[in-house]
Amino acid sequence: MSAKDRLIYLPLGGAGEIGMNCYVYGYGPAGKERLIVVDLGVTFPDMDTTPGVDLIMADTTWLQENAGRIDAIFITHAHEDHIGALGLLWHLLKAPVYARAFTGAIAKLKMEEKGQPLDAIRVVKPRPETIEAGPFRVQFVPVSHSIPESSALVIDTPAGRIVHSGDFKLDGTPIVGEPFDPEEWHAIAREGNGVKVLACDSTNVFSPHPGRSEVTLAGPLSELIAAQQGMVVATTFASNVARLKTLAEAGRAAGRSVCMLGRAMKKMITAAVETGVLTDFPAIIQPEEAVEVPRGNLMLIVTGSQGERRAASAALSRGKYLGLEMKEGDTFLFSSKTIPGNERGVIRIMNAYSEIGVDVIDDRGGLYHVSGHANRPDLEAVHDLLNPKILLPMHGEHRHLREHCNIAISKGIAAELATNGSVVDLTGNEPEVVEYIEAGRTYLDGTVLIGAMDGVVRDRIRMALNGHVLVTLILDEEDQPLGEAWVETMGLPERTGNGAALIELLEVDLDEYLGNAADKVLRDDGKIEEAMKRIVRQVAMEAVGKKPEVTVVTSRLVAD
Repeated sequence: MSAKDRLIYLPLGGAGEIGMNCYVYGYGPAGKERLIVVDLGVTFPDMDTTPGVDLIMADTTWLQENAGRIDAIFITHAHEDHIGALGLLWHLLKAPVYARAFTGAIAKLKMEEKGQPLDAIRVVKPRPETIEAGPFRVQFVPVSHSIPESSALVIDTPAGRIVHSGDFKLDGTPIVGEPFDPEEWHAIAREGNGVKVLACDSTNVFSPHPGRSEVTLAGPLSELIAAQQGMVVATTFASNVARLKTLAEAGRAAGRSVCMLGRAMKKMITAAVETGVLTDFPAIIQPEEAVEVPRGNLMLIVTGSQGERRAASAALSRGKYLGLEMKEGDTFLFSSKTIPGNERGVIRIMNAYSEIGVDVIDDRGGLYHVSGHANRPDLEAVHDLLNPKILLPMHGEHRHLREHCNIAISKGIAAELATNGSVVDLTGNEPEVVEYIEAGRTYLDGTVLIGAMDGVVRDRIRMALNGHVLVTLILDEEDQPLGEAWVETMGLPERTGNGAALIELLEVDLDEYLGNAADKVLRDDGKIEEAMKRIVRQVAMEAVGKKPEVTVVTSRLVAD
């Protein structure tokens, strides 16, 4: 290792928030480091702050500017917040993508959807297989999580060993996928000079009790489903293949035919079967068969555990879906945790079912769902297993990262709270933030990628809050108004509080202004636009209490 080389860590997403994971490691001379990227994930919009947006991902401008230095992209697992942006952003980075078999199958689907080359995905086996990417030597280490084949990464560099935990829990009996193997982690800690840096999941740092295994749900779910009289419908995360299997087995054990609704679930099951992760999923029937099954003998497993409007859960709450419908006396089970921010959509569905007479069961008591993330005692156990010199908390909101730092420091482990955009120098024994880069967000808006600061969504929010006014003005060859200004409004009341027509008020004031405007103003489109916008906003504010967005279109007749 040259004295001028340094080891750096740069989170672009996922550090200071839950979701949108994207992390960068670099090694080499300052400003010329060779780079690897870990995960390209998304988060989801809401109508309050990002109306109309389809997906949100990290701003990769810095990566694009340094694309020639990227040696590889590694995907730890196939959750959307780790893989969802791959097909959308790969063409901007164009580095080989490494993933394990199940994750690679989902990655290829993402790339195919966006017309990207499938041979960019390179499927690898777990440790001891090693990928060499510039100065980095990387191994995938199986961990248990709520999706098959999740992996931590062991990243060996000339400056020391990094363990990037990915999302994980300490589950020795995960039903589908590999168990957490403490002996493997002991070996990782003993090799060479040990672990220099642990970049670690912080999601459940405030959960005080050890996490529970997926296998503990089988009994309670079987008992619940067997006790119901009407149709049973259950929802969970589409990617939780183990939970889908447990639910289906519980339904079959209760003598019910099982039908699965939702493309996302079917896609995950298909990928799991094709890659050998899942070998014994219970038989399911198709929706056209399900409509013929007596209600007491039928169970549906459906998408939409987070209240998504277009998912099967929401569709059933609104009425018939694929010929199936919920009725009084049926049961709907949320075998999932509501992600913060999704509460409103979930409660909307719960109330809709309640109005039908459906019994809604959620997981407040912890009987029907276990988290896929390590709780506080589990995190501390991993600290003890690996004995890292430095801890970098990731995958969490600011409060999660801060608490995780406090735990590490109390054990004598150096820690750094590095949020998105922080460049951390890991070369020495103490982590040090040495630089900040712009780490914003990129939106998928329809089919186009736009920047969060481009103004598109800002204008959309302003129009939603205050409405829009279009003013059209025609000027003749002598730069004089040809008739009156014409006004159209959207998102504003037609009449004021005293009954006056808003459009007429706006047109009267605009015509009065135009009748008195100086010739030099009428010759200048910019000045006309500025003045008319000001008049519209002032009149609208006085008349209806709103300052709308205003568009002025000026047309000029040209003499032959």
